[in-house]
Amino acid sequence: MDKKQTIYSKGKSPRSKWYPFEVIGVLLVCMSLIILLFAPNSLAQFFNTIIGEVKLIVVDVFLTSEVGVAIIVSVIFGRLLERLGFTDGLIRLFVPVMKWLKINPAVIIPSVYNILGDINAAGKISGPILVKARATKAEQKIAIATMIQSPQSFATLVLGLITLSIFGIQAFPLVVFSIFLPIIVVPFILSKTIYRDTKRVELEHLPRFTPKTKFLQTIFSSAKEGVELLLLIIIPAVAAVFFFIGALKFFGIWSVIESSLSSFLTFISIEPTTGIISILAAPTLAVAQLAEVASTVDPRLIVGSFVLANSGLPLSVIFGQIPVTWAETSDLNEKEALKAALIGLLFRFVTAWVLAAFLTPFLVN
Repeated sequence: MDKKQTIYSKGKSPRSKWYPFEVIGVLLVCMSLIILLFAPNSLAQFFNTIIGEVKLIVVDVFLTSEVGVAIIVSVIFGRLLERLGFTDGLIRLFVPVMKWLKINPAVIIPSVYNILGDINAAGKISGPILVKARATKAEQKIAIATMIQSPQSFATLVLGLITLSIFGIQAFPLVVFSIFLPIIVVPFILSKTIYRDTKRVELEHLPRFTPKTKFLQTIFSSAKEGVELLLLIIIPAVAAVFFFIGALKFFGIWSVIESSLSSFLTFISIEPTTGIISILAAPTLAVAQLAEVASTVDPRLIVGSFVLANSGLPLSVIFGQIPVTWAETSDLNEKEALKAALIGLLFRFVTAWVLAAFLTPFLVN
């Protein structure tokens, strides 16, 4: 006790030193007082702008529209498929291909569940499957990056096919090159470049993935799981992302970002209006609005928008839902899951540009 008093008396108390966050805190207090004194309404406007942005996506999209219900239904659908042996069937089909590539075949499971259900349900279901299949952390990252190449809901794919028919664009080759081929190509490229810690797995070394729960129990437990996923993971993640978008919009920065994004999308042959909707809001909404674009638009922009929409977007999924979901269900932490998702998104942008630029002339009737 006397020793501590001696140290403190010499001015060496830990509280006597200024830390960076304390300096920032003091500056924030001073700024708050100045704002309250000279512009008291600006703080209210700041919160109103953020609340408006968050409400638009959380309430109008996830709570009161079909999107929230679709997430719950997709979890039920995915768990039923799992209970009926869908996962084990996939493994048997893809073991020969992935054995040749020297990759655990479980890496393709999230992509297929993504197409048939929802990207959030895909992570919830596939994360534990990858762990059970003893996939390495590199292979789990490959699984996330590959999942980004698939449409995050079956509705997005269906609406996109309708749009392609309206513009006279052949759908079958585009679906093969943009959705099914990347399930093989992306794991191959990543396993040879960024994520090399992969291993060949024989079928007899893999466990069976079909659970033995009763069907009625599967339905009710998956419905509960879907609600928890929506309310406890997805909505908080979306709210956090759109909080920052609202803040940027209040300070006038967001319009510059949006304008730059529009120019970039046009440059890589993606229709800018629907491309921004895919990135920020919902790909399903984007492909629905794509059908309303004027028929004089360059077909390359339609193809590019279709490819981009049929992916793991929007950004709230990339930056919010995927890191949280996969950190809970796999061996990865949030940073590792986010990095893998961003790599997958980069692949998707490149795929959209390549297919729009070089495949479109062969698709237009």
